Parts: sequence; C-alpha cells; structure tokens
Amino acid sequence: MAQSSDRIAIPDAASLREVLARFQDPLPRVATWQIVTTILPLIALLVAMYVGLAFGWWPVLTLGVPAAALTVRTFIIQHDCGHGSFCRARRANDLLGRFCSLLTLTPYAQWWRHHAKHHGAWNDLDRRNARGRDIYSSCLTVAEYNALGTWHRLLHRTAKHPAISLLVLPPLIFLVLYRFPFAAPRTWRAERRSVHLTNLSLVALHGTLAAMLGVGPMAAVLLAVIVPASIVGVWLFSLQHLFNGTHWARHAEWDPVRAALRGSSFLRLSRPLQWVTGNIGFHHVHHASPRVPNYRLEACHGAHPGFTVASVLTLGDGLRASRHALWDEGRGRMVTFAEAICSKA
Repeated sequence: MAQSSDRIAIPDAASLREVLARFQDPLPRVATWQIVTTILPLIALLVAMYVGLAFGWWPVLTLGVPAAALTVRTFIIQHDCGHGSFCRARRANDLLGRFCSLLTLTPYAQWWRHHAKHHGAWNDLDRRNARGRDIYSSCLTVAEYNALGTWHRLLHRTAKHPAISLLVLPPLIFLVLYRFPFAAPRTWRAERRSVHLTNLSLVALHGTLAAMLGVGPMAAVLLAVIVPASIVGVWLFSLQHLFNGTHWARHAEWDPVRAALRGSSFLRLSRPLQWVTGNIGFHHVHHASPRVPNYRLEACHGAHPGFTVASVLTLGDGLRASRHALWDEGRGRMVTFAEAICSKA
C-alpha cells in the first residue's frame, strides 16, 4: 500500500519558490528549436498524407502515427503559450498559441482560461465545481458516488470506464465539444469569441481541402491524426491527478505546495516518449509553477531534492491509473468502483 501523503514531509515552500524562479525565464533559442522540430515537421507530414492519398490509404495510416505524436507535442506548446511561459512576450505566446489551435482543434483562449481555473484549485475537493468543468482531472468522492441514484451511478461508471473515457470520449471532446463555448459564461467574451473564430478558421481550412480533394480524403487525414492524438492527450492530463497515491483535500486543509507535489504525478517515460509529450510527465514541477516552460521542467526537477517526494509513475502505472476513479476520504486514497461498493456494504 502506498504511504499516506499526509505522513510525507513536504519541503520548505520558500526554497522551492527560489529554485522555480530560476527556471521561469523562456529560452528563445530552445523555444524556436521546438517550433522547428515540432510544428514544421507536423505540417510537412500533413501535406505528405494528403499527397500520399494518390497512392492509396497506406500513407495516411503510416504517417498518421508520427503526425499524431507531433500533434500531442504541439498541444504542449499551445499549453505553455496559454501560461505565458513558452515565449518571452505575451503577444508572441498568444499568436503562436492561436496558430497551434488550428492543428490541435482546441480554441486557445477558452481552453487556457479553463485550464487556469484548474491550476487555481487542483485536487481541492471543495472547489471542484468552481474550476469550469474540469473534464480531465476532477472526480467524485466515494460518499458522493454512493449517494447517487442507481441510473446516475450507472451513467457515471460507464463514462469512467477506460474504453469510454480514454477511447470514445477524447475524439468527441476535440472534434465536437470544443466547437462550443461550453461552461463559458457570457462575460467571457474573448474566450467565447476564440471558439467561434477557431471554428471559422477550421471551416475555411478544411473546407478548402475538402473542395480540392473531397470530403472523404480530408476527413480521413483529420481523423487519422486527431483520434490517436486526443486519446493520448486526455490520458496524459487525466492520469496526472487521478492515480493511486495522489492527494486530495478539503479546502481548509488544502495547500498549494502539497497539492503540487503530492496531488500531481511524476510520469517517468523513455526519452522518445518524454520528447513527444513535451516533458509534461514532470507535472508536479509544472503545478508548482506553471511559468516554467516545458523545456526547462526536467532541469528544474533536478535542481531541488524536494521534488523527489512526488509519486513516480511508470508507463504501466499510467495505463492502470484509470481503474482508480473515486476518492475515498476515509482511507485518504483513490479507489476503484468495486472498492467503493465494498465500503458501502
């Protein structure tokens, strides 16, 4: 059994902030190199996939895998732009983030504002509903789940089944849900406008491709990239907070440092997978300071021994993490639905 996070000593916040501050400045050369090695190859692969349609479907299927991988990495760049950490200038971050949104199908302004709410209260049990429908990392407690009616429990359990939550829903989120300003109050005018402008740009782009090549070929290339990329992306963002060993707390006991280091995971990946995922596996460092660019997260992690208190997950742990779907306040850990039923009995 994992050691309770309440019994794990959390390092001094002041010393952590001092180290984090040293790694918050963007590095223009590194950022430019990430663009050159990520976005430009992705565009080249997409062009090659469309050209390859003249030779059949095998180029689409073959090139779709690396294109999806680069789309995941592009999403991390867009994510950093939203935090204002990828480039030095806010305007440069916004311009690059909006361009990335055409490749990830994710409205830039709306997504990062929702994501900023997530960062403001992640793993806070009393502020889950204040974060703008955190579709990646929120969860019910065992008591809340058992208090639901029979049909609502069945619906929730079905939605949390790995086949649904990790395979069916992710493409629908990126292809359908992100086409609407969901959970965006009317006062979020810029964010709602970003949804509509992104949609118009996507209609113009893919409409032109459909007119030139046909709807079928255009849709085939789009789906070959977005479906696997969305599945990997949703899996990454969800498991970083929902895993066996994470820490949730009521607001009165919630602490941002503990939430960052014990409520976020350190997903240890091979070098190729770490590159594809833009170092997002160092999620505990990212939550300690969202202003640290993805390309400096690993160095920051190694600069302070306090970061080692984060729960380390392997790829296998990450694949199994979806089984832990509910937070048991009594036991202070994530549990499966079967364990929740046993506790009720």
